[in-house]
Amino acid sequence: MRTAALFLSAGVLSLLAAGLAQAAEIAPAEATDVEAVIITGEKVGRSVQETVTSVAVVGAKQIEQQNIQNFADIVQRTANMSDTYGATGFTIRGVSNTSVSGGGSAGLATVYVDGASIPERGLANGPLEMWDISQVEILRGPQSTLQGRNAMAGAVIIRSAEPTFDFSGKARLIMTDAKDRSFAVAVSGPLIADQLAFRVSAEERHKDGFIRNITRGGQEDALDASTVRAQLMFTPTALPGLKLRAIWTHDERQGAYIYTYVRTDRPNFYDQRVSISDYPNSSDSKTDMLTLEGDYRLNDRFSLSSVTAWSKVDNFSRYDGDDTDRPLSYGDSLEGEESLSQELRLNYQGERLSGVVGLWYSKRERDYDLKSLTNVDTPQPTLAALLQTPAFGSFPAAQANAIATQYVAALPVIPVNFKGVSYEDITTTALFADGRYQLTDKLSILGGFRYDREENEQAVDQVTTFAGIYPNPTNFGPLAPVIAGLNFAVSQFVAQANATTPAYTRTFEAFLPKLGVKYDFTDDISASFVVQRGYRSGGSSVNQARSSVVAYDPEYTWNYEAALRTQWLDRTLTVNANAYYVDWTDQQVAVNMGLNAYDTQIQNAGASHLYGFEIEAAHQVNPSLDWYASLGHTKTKFDEFNVTIGALTTDLAGSEFPFAPAWTLAGGVNWRWGNGFIGNLNANYRTESYSSVGVDQKNYKVPARTLVNAKVGWENQAYGIYAYANNLLDEQYIQYNQAALNRAMLGDPRVIGFMVEARW
Repeated sequence: MRTAALFLSAGVLSLLAAGLAQAAEIAPAEATDVEAVIITGEKVGRSVQETVTSVAVVGAKQIEQQNIQNFADIVQRTANMSDTYGATGFTIRGVSNTSVSGGGSAGLATVYVDGASIPERGLANGPLEMWDISQVEILRGPQSTLQGRNAMAGAVIIRSAEPTFDFSGKARLIMTDAKDRSFAVAVSGPLIADQLAFRVSAEERHKDGFIRNITRGGQEDALDASTVRAQLMFTPTALPGLKLRAIWTHDERQGAYIYTYVRTDRPNFYDQRVSISDYPNSSDSKTDMLTLEGDYRLNDRFSLSSVTAWSKVDNFSRYDGDDTDRPLSYGDSLEGEESLSQELRLNYQGERLSGVVGLWYSKRERDYDLKSLTNVDTPQPTLAALLQTPAFGSFPAAQANAIATQYVAALPVIPVNFKGVSYEDITTTALFADGRYQLTDKLSILGGFRYDREENEQAVDQVTTFAGIYPNPTNFGPLAPVIAGLNFAVSQFVAQANATTPAYTRTFEAFLPKLGVKYDFTDDISASFVVQRGYRSGGSSVNQARSSVVAYDPEYTWNYEAALRTQWLDRTLTVNANAYYVDWTDQQVAVNMGLNAYDTQIQNAGASHLYGFEIEAAHQVNPSLDWYASLGHTKTKFDEFNVTIGALTTDLAGSEFPFAPAWTLAGGVNWRWGNGFIGNLNANYRTESYSSVGVDQKNYKVPARTLVNAKVGWENQAYGIYAYANNLLDEQYIQYNQAALNRAMLGDPRVIGFMVEARW
């Protein structure tokens, strides 16, 4: 199969080379403007050139041209973005969508699909395929003024295609050499002429995966997924200016656990990807989302908008904690999250003043049930310290360490059966505003704010029992009473985690201002500078080892950002840039308190800064040829990061954020011939980064990588036939590495695919 893939790859490259040569010979046609794209994420409907926020936009045209099949494909091709943990998450400007150091219960990047937010777990097992999607916006940098608590890194806005009043449809079939098969269809049309329209889309996908389990048999990372979306759009003639839209999405998938590894202690592990886990690594997820949107234009200046969104995600996961062929550590988790939100907005568009003011309410409920067998390293320093106390005989330090070392040799790990149930309820209300006032024909003042109030309630109930065999005291001769005492101490370590913690409620309030200026040098060139505050609320973390709920405070950023927007060559060439500096204080970080690996809680122990820039260009050379490119740079650094382990405090200041490559580069070219042949060649590059934070960060290096993708085909208005290659040059690369445990998460190898589409 790989030999065939090599020939197919060579063929694709030959077609691309020929296509470029032929495109160069085409007589230059009249160039056209780069398509004007309207940004919806800032809730005011401005074009990219009018938006000062750093925003990357991928429309339906780009999704089709570049063979973008899921959100992970967009992450790879966007400036200052990178994937995390095998494409189950992402970073924006080096900041992960979950956290940069394991701290905090809220995400750091909001992802909306048709107005409904997807929780962090849903990003790994949710409806993020790009079939029948009209636009994806990635707003880089803090969006707390408009998006609230979960937008310190940025926000992602995904919009599906709207219903149409003309009957239309499309279908697609994909098959690859990696045994990845999918079929998708979308149909739209009128129910009442010019007033009520519908749209239904569906996609079914089956993938065998690349990792073979040689202990249990079968594939470790197979995927079965189905997504259905149904919409209604109502534009009543009795109320001109009113538009109502209802969108329902249902997604089910059975796939791999969020952390699924390949053994790296096997020969040729890139081409022969193997897992030896005896316990399944799987996730079964179901997502439902319902959105009701309403827009009503009151007059030429005022309009009202309402967005009601409900979502529910249920995920059942099973995992092998030791990743070996022995039943040493494993677990089952059941997680459910349900959220309801309501947003009301009033927009104003005057001659000099424009903007939006709005109200926000949301209710989020999360339940988490975990059952596991876990091996906790026996804490030799803690036992040695106990032996030096009067209760254990006041042994001298050297002798106490020697006895503790003997005990650890007999019981190197403490097997613990754990059962825990926790819940978290979060209620948020907010008032926000954002606008601009044109002082002169060229100078505008930008401003906004958000007042955010949150009530956070959390509780935990957990039971732990010792699941192993204690060392036999009689085997230690005269030390038998001491060993018996250590056995009791270990039993108390385990029992210490047994408790029921009552519900704990905290309230947070934040005022998040935004202020800036924008200057229009010409109709095609403008510059701006904006200062705004970012925010993530505090909360309570569960320390499993101590069975306690520990409070932590909010964290804040100040973001300083300059932007340049330019258009050239009769607006056929767009070159935009943003540069930023972020100061981050009271950072929420995960800190180990020293008892064992589970003696971890969140504290406000960090401070950091980051800076960088993005440059993005797009050029419509003529109707047959266009190209695009982007360059991103980010530098991250912890200024304070104190980790306490027992009596030892380690300062990790200077560490970089995980999954934060310093440089990202992407680009591509599209061309179309008059005889129906089309082609796309694109590539993206990420420099090396680290997959962990800590004193041994250098041991978690993720090497640099370059991915090249291509698509060629023939099409007309009715149908199209295409061939494509992802990772065309078969780059071998690691996405997450645990060298000490001989395992890693690998990027996908080269995949050759064939696609047939029909349109009517």
